[in-house]
Amino acid sequence: MKENRTSTLILRKHTWKILFISLVFSGSANIAQTKNTVVESIIKEASENSKLEILAHELMDGIGPRLVGSPQMKEANDWAVNKYSGWGILAKNEKWGEWRGWERGASQITMTSPRVKSLEGTALAWSPSTKGKNVNGGLIIIPDVADSIAFQNWLPSVKGKFVMVSMQQPTGRPDYNWEEFATKESFENMKKERSAQQDAWRKRISKSGLNAKAMALALEKAGAAGIIASNWSAGFGVNKIFGANTMKIPTVDIALEDYGLLYRLVESGNNPKISVKVDSKEKGMVPTFNTIAEIKGTEKPEEYVILSAHFDSWDGGTGATDNGTGTITMMEAMRILKKVYPNPKRTILVGHWGSEEQGLNGSRAFVEDHPEIVKNIQAVFNQDNGTGRVVNLSGQGFLHSYNYLGKWLTQVPKEISGQIQTSFPGSPGGGGSDFASFVAAGAPAFSLSSLSWSYGNYTWHTNRDTYDKIVFDDVRSNAILTAILAYMASEDPERTSREKSVLPVNSRTGEPGQWPVQRSPTRKGGVN
Repeated sequence: MKENRTSTLILRKHTWKILFISLVFSGSANIAQTKNTVVESIIKEASENSKLEILAHELMDGIGPRLVGSPQMKEANDWAVNKYSGWGILAKNEKWGEWRGWERGASQITMTSPRVKSLEGTALAWSPSTKGKNVNGGLIIIPDVADSIAFQNWLPSVKGKFVMVSMQQPTGRPDYNWEEFATKESFENMKKERSAQQDAWRKRISKSGLNAKAMALALEKAGAAGIIASNWSAGFGVNKIFGANTMKIPTVDIALEDYGLLYRLVESGNNPKISVKVDSKEKGMVPTFNTIAEIKGTEKPEEYVILSAHFDSWDGGTGATDNGTGTITMMEAMRILKKVYPNPKRTILVGHWGSEEQGLNGSRAFVEDHPEIVKNIQAVFNQDNGTGRVVNLSGQGFLHSYNYLGKWLTQVPKEISGQIQTSFPGSPGGGGSDFASFVAAGAPAFSLSSLSWSYGNYTWHTNRDTYDKIVFDDVRSNAILTAILAYMASEDPERTSREKSVLPVNSRTGEPGQWPVQRSPTRKGGVN
């Protein structure tokens, strides 16, 4: 026991170089020889026979976005099962719930007066269609009224009009462009003006007494022709595309440049008119699935290494970096492992989760439905934040995670591992992606966190999240990293510890920090 404590202190205190040396001299020579051969084979297969470009093309270009409840989501589930089957990997679609079925059609938005101009825009997810017709009308802006009573008195004026519900942005240039070219005074003036406008707009909406959903339904009930929004993502030509709150009238997002044009014409009294035609099909409630595939373990088949990535996306773009790249990373890692490591010690399972975007529903359902797997998890590796190479790995609050993650990382090529910053034991983190579903259930689950590549502004939930944004060299590195970590976790002679660290005191409440609690998924949803 004394030797173990001393070894632990050394591991905590010293660098990765010392960690590597201590592990090499204390480990089994046979294991070291085997893992070097397998690791070399993983790198060779990933580098010389990559399928990433093919997978990305078929998924993003061929199938497209994967909105929960859409036919494209089910098509993607079936595609993944067929891919795995073609590689000799057992796969299935496992139902976890139901969702509002909806299929996107074309969006056509045109300014018809004071001149004719095609407008860049799209209907939001689950927006009602115009039933094959062009809906024509003028525009009106949400007013700055005194209070909720005044707002209710204003509501009848929306009848037959398209209602503009977003603030006009003072600039369509992202801040980095201003920093590069503007004078310091000009940049500061712009930010000050923007901040004042944002504050005034928040107050304007607040005085209506309604939140976004309630306002949409109130406008619909009052006879509005449709709702026009612009959810700018703070980058050139990029908007975030989420879901509609209306049930009868279309909700359309228009790009900043065109939205600003309409807004200014309304304010100047030019009375612009637009024509909107959006197609979509309601499908009723439809079953929703996780796609699960596995390479069965030979020595410890009831213990699991899980590769994790959510399969669904929003549908403004094609879901390339959120989370197509995470998806193909895990698929490529499984393909490589099946080829070079077909008989793992532990079962290697991959989960492609549905409805992450609505609250981690697919992974939460899996955790809830499979306690027999969750209790025997060796490790979960999740990837979900863009096309970039992995640069951060946290122990997620598991006290001894530095022992096993550190050991596994020593076998990753230095050009990959050398770019990864680690933090041990770290903290459980928020519920932003599917690893959190497992952490909340007490299983050692880790986020392979990637370099940004302007993810937050340009591709996260936007109309620009498309194939061309994928950086395949980085994704290839991530597939190599994932495959090696899965191999090392499978071969490790020891089970990973689930002992949790004590969380620091919450500075706001003065109370001890709390680990996340397992939450049940929303099994049926999407209906307003």
